[in-house]
Amino acid sequence: MIITTSSTLEGYEIVNYEDIVFGEVISGANFLRDFGAGVRNVLGGRARGYEKDLIQARENALAEMKKRAAELDADAVIAVDIQYQVLGDENNMLMVTCSGTAVQIREK
Repeated sequence: MIITTSSTLEGYEIVNYEDIVFGEVISGANFLRDFGAGVRNVLGGRARGYEKDLIQARENALAEMKKRAAELDADAVIAVDIQYQVLGDENNMLMVTCSGTAVQIREK
């Protein structure tokens, strides 16, 4: 399935707009990773544990969106937008959402 932030697909014609599809993931942080990130914040460096979590959350949200598009017999999702937000009383939750338009396509 083609996933793109563009509203058009080079070499393809959109033959049907199915629906807007979404993918959502909320994941929690963990104490040891928070502590390590705090140390890196003071000393400098990358918070690789958080980077891995962010990548995994984004991939899961996109996979969920693709699954929902496939359920509509779509061939692609266009105009995809990905949003990130920190949630929770202590900002210890990460929410990743994505949305796009599920479409059916054919080659030109």
